Amino acid sequence: MKKTILTGGTILLIAGAAFAQEKPAESPHDMEHMNHGAGHGGFMQGGMHHAVARGVRLDAKVDAGARTVTLRVGPMNLPAHTSHMKMPQPPDLVWEVPMSGWLLAYHPKLVDAGGNAVPGTVLHHVAFWNENRADFLCPNKEEHIFGAGSEMTDWAEIPGFGYRIEKGNKIRIETMMYNPTATSYDKAYLEVVIPFQESSDAAAAPRKNVYPAWMDARSCRDSSYDLPAGKSEQTGSVTVKYDGVLLGVGGHLHDYGKQIVLQDASRKETVAALDAKADAQGHLESVPVKLFVQEGGYKFASGDILKISATYDNPTGKLLRDGAMGIAVGYFAAADEAKMTALVRNSKPPHDMAGMSHDQ
Repeated sequence: MKKTILTGGTILLIAGAAFAQEKPAESPHDMEHMNHGAGHGGFMQGGMHHAVARGVRLDAKVDAGARTVTLRVGPMNLPAHTSHMKMPQPPDLVWEVPMSGWLLAYHPKLVDAGGNAVPGTVLHHVAFWNENRADFLCPNKEEHIFGAGSEMTDWAEIPGFGYRIEKGNKIRIETMMYNPTATSYDKAYLEVVIPFQESSDAAAAPRKNVYPAWMDARSCRDSSYDLPAGKSEQTGSVTVKYDGVLLGVGGHLHDYGKQIVLQDASRKETVAALDAKADAQGHLESVPVKLFVQEGGYKFASGDILKISATYDNPTGKLLRDGAMGIAVGYFAAADEAKMTALVRNSKPPHDMAGMSHDQ
């Protein structure tokens, strides 16, 4: 399924295959490399180091009439048969939100310089993080608001709901590319079209706020982990800190992933068991989405312990470094909106112009 109710929503976050290689040795002072995703709460790659893709920029175009903003990352050169560890990666880029209101949906696509479609296979993942808010399940992380991967999940609008943003919020965009195909792609761009509703729009009814729910098989640690040969299972847990409802849930796996299971361990209930779809080689194609909107949402209570399990079957006969992730993702609507103000961050991590962490 490639449509959802939403992010990671609606839902699925990022998905993409990982053909991980041994990490190259390098000096921490080598400016040709960066610690992609470390030091700011992103937790997607942990300590992976990659060459920086030069000349990649973020272009943000607001269409006031259509009430959409289009974020465009590129250009990116993607040579054939290149793993994510060998591919030069874009630096983290930051979008400063120009309006207050709600983001309603996320529509990602990949194109070349002529506007022709580029297959989603070359997107390992992209993740959007709000530097001004903490994740409601893992407050050590920034709030993840959108993600996509090889399956290019389209996050559709949930009527009556939206993700609340304030003018000046800084949204960090973390992108990882690779190219397992036999075709090279030059000057590729990632485009994400985001419909929005401004809070000043008197003709539109206010939206109920949703909070991205990121439930990770690695708990609140880095999402990537090494994938052993053969069958394996990774399990993590998070504790819900607020009463509310989960509106739907999807999943994110990498190649050779079989299933994501989300359980409410406190109630001994299975919230969702999501079976991945893959091609004959085990390359991930999609993960389904389960919605609870018609039932009024799946109720979570403060103190509930959620268990997340990811199963894989790696036929390569070798350990794949940073070859796996296992994430259940959805949207949470709080019972008491006032309590959610605790997620606002008073300070933001520093960035330089290359998007590198200052703690290197």
